[in-house]
Amino acid sequence: MKNLRTVITAVLVIALSSLGLSAASAAEGATSRCSGSAAPAARAAAQPVTVWLAGDSTMANPGSARCPVGWGSQFDALFNADVTVRNQAVGGRSIQTWMYEGNVSSTKGSDGECRLTSGTYSSRWQSMLNASTGMKAGDYLFIQFGINDSSSTCPRHVGPARYRQLMTTMVQAALARGAHPVLLTPVAAITCSGSTATKNRGFVNETFAVGSATGAPVVDLHSLSVSLYNSLRFCPHNGDYGSGPVGAFFCNDHTHFETYGAQRIAGLVAGDVRRQNLPLAAYLR
Repeated sequence: MKNLRTVITAVLVIALSSLGLSAASAAEGATSRCSGSAAPAARAAAQPVTVWLAGDSTMANPGSARCPVGWGSQFDALFNADVTVRNQAVGGRSIQTWMYEGNVSSTKGSDGECRLTSGTYSSRWQSMLNASTGMKAGDYLFIQFGINDSSSTCPRHVGPARYRQLMTTMVQAALARGAHPVLLTPVAAITCSGSTATKNRGFVNETFAVGSATGAPVVDLHSLSVSLYNSLRFCPHNGDYGSGPVGAFFCNDHTHFETYGAQRIAGLVAGDVRRQNLPLAAYLR
């Protein structure tokens, strides 16, 4: 009987050991499968990304002077080392003069738009379209115009329909290369109605219309910037742009930014990228 009990005990130990090994193997397999699915995602998130910026002086890199400083020059600092920001914004440009530098005449055609003397793109747009060194799959193209475009005279004047056409062209070019276009309404200047900062830019509806038609996300920087000015209590304002909180934010005008102002505007853009849960948000610090 004692021998029988010994045999039964041994059999039970072996059986339980086998079950333990099977459970352990299953657990290891599950862990391996989970790790296997997570690893590609982690690797994908670490792929280098270039963020291309197209816009005007409110976005452009600063020159030799202390002011103005475009918010695009402060954008790179908000991302980790896997992101490179290529700022191609240029002061004084409408969307048309940015795209067709030197080929926009000073006269209007019968359609009320500034005549193009040539359909050749500017060197900056050509470089972004370059198959080898320009936008590639996974990159981003941020587009912000609508300030200089409101000029009534050529070459900067752009009408609403033409604005939508040109912005759509830029969006489609990015999509054709596998890049992600992001549209921005024009950043607001500081204008006050009593104690309230007010909206003061055009081409907001046109930007949203292109976003709706193409599926490109829109950062409403116009509304975001006005809300920021109100939160900072910039109004009422006596017109002195060289001192106080307004002077620390803006150049000696109501439009362009000091470094601090540019940093705050860049933060608004990054915050909305995160709010909209764009894939680029994974790279934000």
